Amino acid sequence: MTRSTASAEELRTAMADQLVKAGDIRSERVEVAFRTVPRHAFAPEATPEKAYDPQDIVATKRNEHGVIISSISAPSIQAMMLEQAEVQLGMRLGEVGSGGYNAALMAELVGPDGSVVTIDIDSDVTDRARRLLDATGYSQVEVLLADGEHGLPDHGTVDRLIVTVGAWDIPPAWTDQLAEDGRLVVPLRTRGLTRSIAFDRDGDRLVSRSAEVCGFVTMQGEGEHNERLLLIRGKEIGLRFDDGRPADPDALNGVFDTDRVEKWTGVTVAPAEPIKGMQMWLATALDGFCLMSVDAELDTGLVAPQNKRANITLLDGDSLAYLAIRRTGGGAEFGVHGYGPNADAVAEALVKEVQTWDRDYRRAEPVIYAYPAGTPEADLPAGRVITKRHRRIVISWPEQGQAGKSTTTEMEK
Repeated sequence: MTRSTASAEELRTAMADQLVKAGDIRSERVEVAFRTVPRHAFAPEATPEKAYDPQDIVATKRNEHGVIISSISAPSIQAMMLEQAEVQLGMRLGEVGSGGYNAALMAELVGPDGSVVTIDIDSDVTDRARRLLDATGYSQVEVLLADGEHGLPDHGTVDRLIVTVGAWDIPPAWTDQLAEDGRLVVPLRTRGLTRSIAFDRDGDRLVSRSAEVCGFVTMQGEGEHNERLLLIRGKEIGLRFDDGRPADPDALNGVFDTDRVEKWTGVTVAPAEPIKGMQMWLATALDGFCLMSVDAELDTGLVAPQNKRANITLLDGDSLAYLAIRRTGGGAEFGVHGYGPNADAVAEALVKEVQTWDRDYRRAEPVIYAYPAGTPEADLPAGRVITKRHRRIVISWPEQGQAGKSTTTEMEK
């Protein structure tokens, strides 16, 4: 055994130990797979230390602008999604988005009697995956060049379909190729928020079993769908819209030249406490929901959002309000900053929904449904309805306080 191989094995052991301790790995079989597959061999672009960092991706291809368009996901995300999939021995698995390493983990999970096929739209990616899988002893994995929008070419049904690229929609092929009791695990972007959702098939609809925060490079090909960006104050501040954008974007000209209104919610969180449920509740409850981003290089400090990369914002015509935060003795308190002629009313609306989440939904998670796009409104459960090209996504919270909150968001034109 060479010195470098020994070092890689030690790093792999340390990575798996950390994933188990963090709760990303929960089952023995997923743990064994992570302790077995040599991740560094699938990431020759990186040092072994970087390859085995539980929270780090490895970029494998960039476009002409330097933007990452293909990568090996962070081990923590891969472990999370494989746990969501609940893969069993002998299963037939499909993967949309190739890299090689995740497919090798999947091959370990299904064993010699199972099968794995992975597809990607980019021949550079599939050629690389094929080469690395062969070199590491996973030649049984089938690698195909195909647009993920159309599913796995020339294949029957699969028990699990795992999508490892950010998707805005769920094309019919993904459901059509699932076995009747199959499961789809997909990083689905809804109202700007991406969640890895484990969907079980229930006839022609999908019903979520779990939803976890994640981030992925976006899907290419026919399924590509980019957010729309509205820039304010030059390029310093941007508002990101997933489901349309303001009818009159010029109405926001000069909005940050008005006096700021500050309101505090009385809602606090402990250090490192996750707030994914609050984000999803606000995306469900607010018609004018969008995300604010502040350019780090152009930041003048004018705004102080809770998260400068993707901050919850409520837009109403010529006014807006965004989520803020201030430290307290034992953690932090959420507040709202409002701007524009109606700043007080918009800020109060956002405050109210933060308080509603705290009172009614803090310990709750929504069920997320995916229905065919033509499903009539009357046949959908109560909740926020987001109509996309192929699917109507419904975010449905527990019944308490839910009556009368069914609302619809039309597809981005």
